[in-house]
Amino acid sequence: MSLSEQQISTYRETGHLTVPAIFTAAEADTLIADAQAWADATIAGMSEAERAWYLERGGVPRKLDNPVFHRPAYRRIAGHPALLACVEQLIGQGVRVPFSQIFFKPPEVGGPKPVHQDNFYFGCDDPDGMVTAWIAMDEATVENGCLFFGEGTNRGPIYPHVAPPGRPFDLQLTPEEAARHPMTPAPVPKGGVSFHHGNTLHQSSDNRSPRWRRAVAIHYVRNDVRFANPALTYDESLIVRIS
Repeated sequence: MSLSEQQISTYRETGHLTVPAIFTAAEADTLIADAQAWADATIAGMSEAERAWYLERGGVPRKLDNPVFHRPAYRRIAGHPALLACVEQLIGQGVRVPFSQIFFKPPEVGGPKPVHQDNFYFGCDDPDGMVTAWIAMDEATVENGCLFFGEGTNRGPIYPHVAPPGRPFDLQLTPEEAARHPMTPAPVPKGGVSFHHGNTLHQSSDNRSPRWRRAVAIHYVRNDVRFANPALTYDESLIVRIS
């Protein structure tokens, strides 16, 4: 699989690109089953205080970190030839995954993620050397909390981020700055992938539908790119070299 010149041009111009059907529905369902098994095992080992902090209403975790490192099914997906071909067309040959996340966003209770930029978190010395591949394990719609993007913000600066009280890792634009950037929804079909540049402003909304919106975000960085000014500390022992 390879991206067309038009698709690459769209990514460069808008900062994001949706590619449908990179994975089959059966492959997406396999990932869902693995995510649920991991979530069940994680919850079983939590204290009551941890459950109160980490779980959404209904007893579902909001997210689980580093599935590409911890779960063989997700490591295989990160190196899937079709996905890897797209990633390397966008940021160059030879990539690694420093961080990945599964987002559960359950029906009617899944919460939002405010406006932010991935490159603020990672502080890459080459902003163009990082791309996030957001894989829709369920169909992602406006109703169940798909991503929204600030069109063309990949070609702008990295903005200061702040953390709300009591949520030191939830870095985001200030409400005043976020309000200056119109956001456009980007639905993704089940098994499709939304690629976005590290500078692109993005957010997701609440899930107020009766349907799940599970997804995995895999952050790829070209091997020669370094985290020059990261906002958070990343454990280098969890980095997975893909190519």
